[in-house]
Amino acid sequence: MDLSELHRKLIAAARTTPADDRVPYAFEKRIMAQLAGRSALDPWGQWGRALSRGALCCVGVVFLLSVFSYALPSAPAGAQVSLSQDVEQTLLASVDNYTVEQDN
Repeated sequence: MDLSELHRKLIAAARTTPADDRVPYAFEKRIMAQLAGRSALDPWGQWGRALSRGALCCVGVVFLLSVFSYALPSAPAGAQVSLSQDVEQTLLASVDNYTVEQDN
C-alpha cells in the first residue's frame, strides 16, 4: 500500500470519528507542563553511574578471587617458589629480555 494512500485513509477515518468528551479538561496543558518541567539527560551523570557500577563489580570479583586464592591448598613442602614470585617473574620477563637486548 502506498504511504500517501494510507495517510489519506487514516486522516479520513479520524475526521469521521466524533469528538469524545471523556478527555479531562486541560489534559494537553498538564502533559505539556510535565514535559517542560523535566530536565535534560546528563551524559556525564550516566557515565558516572555506569563506571561506579563497573567498579563495584570489579571489587566483588577481586574479593571472590582473593577468597578463592586463600582457599587453595598450599604448595608442596619441596616447592620453594610462591605464587607471588611466579607472578613477578612472569611480569618482569619482558623487562629482563629488553635489558639483555639493549646491552648487546
